[in-house]
Amino acid sequence: MRYYLKLSCCPIMKKIINNIVFTKNRPLQLDAYLESLYRYFPSELIQTYVIYKQQLFDKEYQHLFRKYASCVVIKENGFHSDFLRLLDQINTKFILFGVDDVVYFDSVDFDVINETFDTFSEDIFGFSLRFGMENIKGSGDPLSETVVAGQSVFSLNWTQGRTSTTRYPFELCCTIYRTALVKKVIDNAMNNNPLIRKLFSPNSLLVKSLGKVTSTRSLLKSFGYFYNPNTLESWNCRWCQNNAGKLPSFTYFQKLCAAAIQVNMVNTTTKNAFEGTIEHSVEALNDKYKQGYRLDIDFVARNKPVDTHGGPKQFKIRAQKSMKDNEMIN
Repeated sequence: MRYYLKLSCCPIMKKIINNIVFTKNRPLQLDAYLESLYRYFPSELIQTYVIYKQQLFDKEYQHLFRKYASCVVIKENGFHSDFLRLLDQINTKFILFGVDDVVYFDSVDFDVINETFDTFSEDIFGFSLRFGMENIKGSGDPLSETVVAGQSVFSLNWTQGRTSTTRYPFELCCTIYRTALVKKVIDNAMNNNPLIRKLFSPNSLLVKSLGKVTSTRSLLKSFGYFYNPNTLESWNCRWCQNNAGKLPSFTYFQKLCAAAIQVNMVNTTTKNAFEGTIEHSVEALNDKYKQGYRLDIDFVARNKPVDTHGGPKQFKIRAQKSMKDNEMIN
């Protein structure tokens, strides 16, 4: 395991895609994210970075990080600055974001993904792994079909999207983007005046003082700052929607490969429509994780969600068969 508090010493692997995943209080679910990702996509092409919000279950997270020793783990100190330092050092062609409650249950040939970006370089915003005919055909969005590397690929114009999902171009679950485009979006969404950036950074004395008399959230939003994964996604997505003419207009996809299976909450800013019961609380699932239980990814593949989000019906845990994997965490 490589575990970094300062990103200046963080080596950048020569991979094709960097995967940045965000996690807080959900080791069992992060375990499922990583296991499913590497089951369906070639690990030799992917370097994963985990931005880890340390709060609960540190012992269980350490156990997980030892299991996935190739991941670079970044203990969150200040989300905004931690993320920007990492992004600044990334120079691969692609970025894939992830959240710890996402599960993969299918794959797309990476040659198809790569050729799609090369063929439609002028108009592709991203290649979605959460879109498929199962959840798009009823949206009312006009679709175009083409053949890439001998396989069918579809596209829709997100700038004219007819649902909240299809007109939401910048998301952190499972869409592949060109690294250059991600950097462009985030850089343009922020105020680029160096003095403003310094004075109105999320942890500055000025912002803390102004927070006593006004909404810190609204203040930071107006300057393009973000302080957690939710605001990183929503505020930059808002910039994309407001500046659609400056960006590629199409989201490409082949089939539904992953979904956020939501059964518990780790934030207070977003309502979870799929929240489970007490058995799905982070505390209950962590106890199960310590006992050797893991999410049953085969069950998810057999009962895959048909939308971008699933819920308790797709969430089933089981004890590991392997004695090595089934060891309790002491």
